[in-house]
Parts: sequence; C-alpha cells; structure tokens
Amino acid sequence: MTRPWAKLLVILEMIKFEHTVFALPFALASALVASHGLPSGRTLGLILMAMVGARSAAMAFNRIVDVRLDALNPRTANRALPRNLVSRGAAWALVVGGSAMLLIAACLLNPLACALSPVALAVVLGYSYSKRFTSLSHLWLGLALGIAPVGAWVAVKGEIGFPSMVLSAAVILWTAGFDIIYALQDLEFDRRFGLFSLPARMGPSRALLVSRAFHVGATILLILFGFLCKLGVWYYVGVGLAAGSLLYEQSIVSPDDLSRVNAAFFNANGVVSIAILAFVALDLYAR
Repeated sequence: MTRPWAKLLVILEMIKFEHTVFALPFALASALVASHGLPSGRTLGLILMAMVGARSAAMAFNRIVDVRLDALNPRTANRALPRNLVSRGAAWALVVGGSAMLLIAACLLNPLACALSPVALAVVLGYSYSKRFTSLSHLWLGLALGIAPVGAWVAVKGEIGFPSMVLSAAVILWTAGFDIIYALQDLEFDRRFGLFSLPARMGPSRALLVSRAFHVGATILLILFGFLCKLGVWYYVGVGLAAGSLLYEQSIVSPDDLSRVNAAFFNANGVVSIAILAFVALDLYAR
C-alpha cells in the first residue's frame, strides 16, 4: 500500500470515521421529514459537508486534548497520536479544516444555520474537556450528536422545529446510554486519574441502571417524534427494531462481564441509527 493511502487510513482510524454511522442517519432522517421527501441535492450535500466536518474536527480535537491520558491508558495507548503515527500538526490541520467545512456549509445553507454554526462547533469541541469536571459528560456527548437532527431541520426549513428537538432529545439519551456502557471499560482508570464519569461516580451497577433508563426514554421520544410528524406504520417498525437493538445491547453487558462492550457499542447502535433512517425513508416513500 502506498504511503499516502496508508497515512489516510491511519487518520481515518484516529478519528473513528466509521462512527459517523451514529449521528449522520438521524440528521438525514430529520432532513427527509422536514422536506416531506428528499431535500435538494445542494442542501443534502451541504448537510453531509457540515456533518463530516464537525465530526472530524471534534474527534481530532479530542485526540489532541486527551493525548497524555491516552498514552497512560492501556486501552488507548495504541492510538495514533500517542504512537506518533500522526503528528500534532496534522491533527490540528484536521481540526481547522473540519471546523471550516462546518462553518462554510452552514453559511451556504441559510442565515439561521450560519448563525448557529459557531454554537454547534463550541458544543462538539467542548465535549473533550467535560470529563475533567462533570460526571454528566455522557449527556454532553449526547448533545454533541443530538444537535445533528436540529441542524438538518434548520438546513431544510430555516427554522428550529419542535419535532427536531424531540428527535434531538432522543439522540441525546440514546448516546448517553451507550456512552455509559462504553465508559465501564475505564472505570478504574478514571478514578485513578480523577476523571469524571457515571460508572466512576456511582459504580457499574447503578450506572447501568441509568443507562437503561436513558434508553427507555430515548425509545419513548422516538415514538413521540413519529406522532408529531404523523409518520406511519413503517416508521414504528423501525422504532421497534431500534428498541430491540437497545434491549439486546443492555442484555449483553453486565458489571461482571464487559467482554462484549464493543459489540454493544458499535454493532447494536449502528442498527439503531440505520433502522430509523431506513424506515423513515420507507414510510415517506410508501405515502
């Protein structure tokens, strides 16, 4: 493999590009509902540009902020920055470039999207510091992903619609729920180095109860979103699949067995977001 391609793969791994599957489908689902079908190619392209830019900037910034801690944590010591596989300069270039993509795309969409884009950027970048001072960092991560449906709605309609806020709240609770599960892996490390998380503060058993409550709340909000947008039976089939995936996710993780956390984190949650997008699209097409 040629060196440029090898470097690109390292960078994509550093920012976990495949995890775009979490927030992007919810943004696209919101855009489909807001436009009562398929948005224009220009609008759709700018939404994708903003999403990819924001997420790339946020992940690169997170790696820069956490490089010292990542080097100390056995689970993360193999990441690109601690191993000097990617330079700090390249990571900062990704932060600047991704931020510019978000801001430019938003300002090409409409005035409200442009005005709100610095707020969105502050939220997604600010998450990287949240574990330094609050155990509710999981909800901050949820907000970083959850602003995507609102942003997509604004991109299409030029206003903040209440249904998009309900979908945003669902994404916030869904994300916080699975991030609590993911944080179980670092419980002892977080306690040792004074980092904040619900597992470190409450212990794994109580933290898992909070995670399950969040996922129940997310499911209820997804149902409410369908009701507000007058979506049909196909959408609720998608919600059922998403709820089943969340139930599976919760069932394979326990305080005494974290061996399947990665399956719970990526596989199950990928089903959630893709099911919602696919069945929103199917429901709109069927009508």
